Amino acid sequence: MKFETLMLKSLFAASLLVCVLTMGSMIASQTNAPGAVATQVSVAAATNAQG
Repeated sequence: MKFETLMLKSLFAASLLVCVLTMGSMIASQTNAPGAVATQVSVAAATNAQG
């Protein structure tokens, strides 16, 4: 019983750490979302126009 509890607590801690790091990187990023989307759309349009 102790081993399973330790594994579950470790998994929870690792999952929580991954979530916190992911949210932190999204909040701290300096990316301009509308500009990034516009760049991706124009590249996709140019690729589709070529064939």
